[in-house]
Order: sequence, then structure tokens, then C-alpha cells
Amino acid sequence: MIKKILIANRGEIALRIMRSAHEMGIKTIAVFSDADRNTRYVRYSDEAVHIGPSPSIQSYLCGDKIIEVAIKLGADAIHPGYGFLSENADFAKKVNDAGIIFIGPSPEAMSSMGDKLKAKETARKFNIPLLPGSEGAISDLAVAKKIAKKIGYPVLIKASAGGGGKGMRIVKSEKVFEEQMELAVSEAKSAFGDGSVFVEKYLESPRHIEIQILGDNFGNYVYLFERECSIQRRHQKLIEEAPSSKLSPELRKEMGRSAVEIARAVGYSSAGTVEFLLDEEMNYYFLEMNTRLQVEHPVTEMITGVDLVKEQIRVANGEKLRIFQEDLKIQGHAIEVRINAEDPMNNFMPNVGKLVSYHAPKGNGVRIDDGYEEDMSIPIYYDPMIAKLITFGKDRNEAIERMKRAIRDYKISGIETTLSFAKFVMQHDVFASGDYDTHFVEKYFKPEYLEVPKIDEEIAALISARIISEQRGFTPSGRKDTNSVTNWQRNRALN
Repeated sequence: MIKKILIANRGEIALRIMRSAHEMGIKTIAVFSDADRNTRYVRYSDEAVHIGPSPSIQSYLCGDKIIEVAIKLGADAIHPGYGFLSENADFAKKVNDAGIIFIGPSPEAMSSMGDKLKAKETARKFNIPLLPGSEGAISDLAVAKKIAKKIGYPVLIKASAGGGGKGMRIVKSEKVFEEQMELAVSEAKSAFGDGSVFVEKYLESPRHIEIQILGDNFGNYVYLFERECSIQRRHQKLIEEAPSSKLSPELRKEMGRSAVEIARAVGYSSAGTVEFLLDEEMNYYFLEMNTRLQVEHPVTEMITGVDLVKEQIRVANGEKLRIFQEDLKIQGHAIEVRINAEDPMNNFMPNVGKLVSYHAPKGNGVRIDDGYEEDMSIPIYYDPMIAKLITFGKDRNEAIERMKRAIRDYKISGIETTLSFAKFVMQHDVFASGDYDTHFVEKYFKPEYLEVPKIDEEIAALISARIISEQRGFTPSGRKDTNSVTNWQRNRALN
């Protein structure tokens, strides 16, 4: 019986897991690095242990140290969240070997799906549609070129152990194939310690559709419909919604069954996500399976009423699924926006620093999953996501309108964020139509399209007075000052 869980993660996802655990009467343990010592999730947990310096390789990626803490504090289970060690089969095995429950799939299932080539082979055995391409890892340049020529350009060179767009290269002609393959292999080795790559057909205008599944240890499976994840930059998701505006009930059912078949094939238990690409003719192709909780899981929870974290804990506790496929129905529409500490005016470059002000929106149909608060600093060591903003409505239009309102009400200063980009997307006719693909950003977005926030009258008067004073050579205090407006004033004025 699980009575105490160590969360091997940080920030908003650690806090989100703790909330579900506490509702189940389960105590929680937080682990934290130097950078996270005073964060909300650390204060919220029942117990908290410092595990090392700020860099993740010295803290959140130290699996043996995390297991030692779990043993010392009597944790029954470890929840990995997402990122860090969440898809590390060796870590999952060590957790189990230590007599602790790993809240996630078995190490064997994780390993099978973690390697994209193994995952594709599993899909092929069950006649799940696959993009034309190589059937195994390729190291021979001549062989790779031959395959690319056979399936036709453009092609995608992709790291077998990859994710997040790393080790991935789009090749549009044979003359640059060799250079791009070398780059893909090099990046894959650097990011994952594995230079294995494969080649497959590149779809010009696909949609990215993923199916949420749940499985238990008794062979029971359900799919909790789909999420549309096509608003991306550099192959990383920025905005997700559920359900997709494109899928018919028949196609939704077919894709859901395919996702369950893949999970069943590897004896998968816990929550997982099977990802597909959808072409313009509504043909779908298996992409990969993520053997963990997804960042965008809240939109699925909103339209199904299912708490995915609680279901993960119940499955790990040896319980059967309480949910049956015939009981699941789509109710309303949900949209999630990732609020990142990135500058959309500067190619989405990270923009870490101190949150001078932070006021999250409230109201009907608004959910915030965050881990920061005013006066906290966004550290440079981790993913720059500040929060996830989720809205829910009776239909897609209401969810969009609530998102527009929530973005307007979200007040952040001190750093640049992706809020202005999210507002741009919500107001765009193509997004409103629902007829968009993974190239939305490159097709429709330019930094100059972003609205410049209006300066409120009080701050405008302050700035004006300061400028006039400086033109006379003095500040209001009577001292010479070369700074026309302080950073605090600029930040407040522009938010």
C-alpha cells in the first residue's frame, strides 16, 4: 500500500503530483537543488531533502542519490514526473530493485518504447501505419542515401534515442544529405550518448496528434481520446488542445485502438502517450510512444474528468483500472498554453531572471499549473517553462475566448515570456478555423506581428516626468542620472 511518495522532479509538475497524492491521503517527499531551495513545491511537501548543486547532472539526474533518500525516509514509491529520469529504464529498474515502487511502466516496456526503432518494429508487427523509411539504424552513408532516394525527398534523419527535436534533420535534396546526416549523428551522440539514426519520409504539412492511454497490470486498457499538438517551434510544443478539431469520431476510434494495441504489445501499465502524424488525406502514421506523463496532460483531464496522476498511483499500487472505454466521453474543449521564460521577439531565446511581478489569472474555466511566485528567479539550469495555462469551455470557441481573457489577465514582469505569442495565436484566423499544421509558426508568425503592450497612464506619466527632468540634467532627487527609465519601470510599463 502506497503511503508515502518521493517526487523525483521539481517545479510545477512536482507540485501538481503532490496535490493529487495529498487528496489520496498520501504523504510526499520533495528533493531539491540549490536553485530550488525556497520554491513552492519544497514548502508544500511533507518532507524535503537537499540533493545537490543547481546543475541537474549534480542533482535531479542523480538516480542513486534519489533512491538513497527514498530509502532513508521510508518512501513506498517514486514518481518521476516528466523530463529528468522519467524515461530512464535503468533508473526504473534500480528503484524496483531497491524494493520501491516506480510509478510508471515497467523498465522493459519503457526500454521497448524508448528506442524509436524498437517502437516502430512493434508497430509494424501489429500493422500500425508507419511512414516509409529504414527499418533499422543506419550508419552507412551510401545505404542511407539509397533509402532516401527510394522514398523520395524531402526526408527526415532522426535520432533513434531522440526527443525534443534533437538529432533531427530535414533534408530536401541529395546534395546536402551527407552533411545533414553527419550533423544528426553528432547531435544524437552529444544529447543521448547514442548516434543511431534512421531515415523516413518527411511529411510537408502534417498535424501532430497524440493519444492518451492508461493500462494496468491485469491487461486492461483505455484510450482517453486525443490531443492536438501542432503549434510548435523547433519541434517543441507550445500550445495543445483537446480534442482535435480535425478528427472524425470514426478516425478517433481507429487511432485510439491503434494506440491501445501498441501499449498492449509491450505489456504497458500506467499512463502513456502514443504519438501520430496526420497527413492532408487524413492518413495517420505512428511516430513514437512517450512512456510517462506528458506536459500537456491537463487538457485530457479537463475533457474527461479523469485525474491521470491518481490513476498512475492506483495502477502502481496494484489496482485494476476503474475506467471502462464505454464510460469515457469527450465533454467540452480544453486548450493549454505553455508560458515559457523565452523571448518570442528574439527567436524564442531563453530569458531567465527575476519575476518582479507575477499575477496569475482566475475565473471560470481557468486552471494554472505553476511553481513560481513573485520575487522568485527563473534559474538557467532547467527548462524555461514558468507555468501551464489551461482553459476549458463547453466548446472550442468558448475555450479560445477564455484563453484570450486569461492571457490578458496574466501579469508577469521582470522577464520576457511567451504570453504575447500565445495571444497572437489565439487571435489568428487560421488557429480559430482549426485548419492548421505543424508549420504554423514558420508560415504565419513574425516577431513584428506581436502587439506592443500599452503603457498605463500612471507609468507613462512617471516616465515622462523622468525624461523631462533628465533633459534638464537632473533627477527628481537633484542628482545627475544617465538612466532615463529603470528596468523595473520598463518591465512594469510593458506588462
